Amino acid sequence: MDLDAVRAVSRAVTAAHLFIYLAPETAEEAAELGVTDPGAAYLAFRSAAMGAVPWQVTLAAFYNFSPRAVRAMAGVWEAAPPERWQAARFRAAGRAMRRVHVPLTDNRIAEARSLIDPVVTGADYAGKVLAAANASVALPPDPLVALWQQITVAREWRGDAHLVVLADNGLGPCDCLVLHTATGRLPTALARATRRWDDEEWEAATARLVARGWLDSDAVLTEAGSAARERIEGETDEHCAALWAPIGDAGARRLASLIAPITDAFTAAGTLQPVGGRPDPA
Repeated sequence: MDLDAVRAVSRAVTAAHLFIYLAPETAEEAAELGVTDPGAAYLAFRSAAMGAVPWQVTLAAFYNFSPRAVRAMAGVWEAAPPERWQAARFRAAGRAMRRVHVPLTDNRIAEARSLIDPVVTGADYAGKVLAAANASVALPPDPLVALWQQITVAREWRGDAHLVVLADNGLGPCDCLVLHTATGRLPTALARATRRWDDEEWEAATARLVARGWLDSDAVLTEAGSAARERIEGETDEHCAALWAPIGDAGARRLASLIAPITDAFTAAGTLQPVGGRPDPA
């Protein structure tokens, strides 16, 4: 696989999946289930495919959240079982995509499914907890939402792979978050508010990155840190090459093109609202 093709399709599936954490329909569906806390709703929606797991399992799967953040989901399965959360997630996805008029014709959906279905079916799910959980979920009858769920499987597969690479590079849950915020792609205040690492933990992670030469004494990203982060992204792409191998470079690029209108429609609508302040599920 051409790693540029892997990077392109990975970015496309991540972008097409992302709206579920930002659309107001998601918060509305959570409220219907009796949960109005945005953090708890996010945790429940994203982990519902795994079943009624204890919060510690969600913590392990999500990686960069602190234990105190994930404890916020206590009681979500009593409010509604995971099956209802998953059904509500599908409703939110369908409502949101139709609100912004995602311009995917039946033929385009069918072509996208012809490409992503063999990827999902042929994937190796060893160590890919969230991807495997989502692959086990029965697809809804709505063709557009079914396509989105297959996109979700691919997105979570890359996320699961990324966590393996982070661990292999000695970047713990708080460390990887500090490094991410140092790039400027994720506001520090938002990361601190949603992942809830305390001052002592954040400072300790920063000190570890300074010791590695990835941050300077002012916690600013160094050239070595920037190169390390790009190398980690590259290693993740290499890991993901096997995922996309069933459709090859041309198929991966074509899929990226086919699903781009999902992202374009939400960008054009400009009506996304944060659910739990989550700009990126990884």
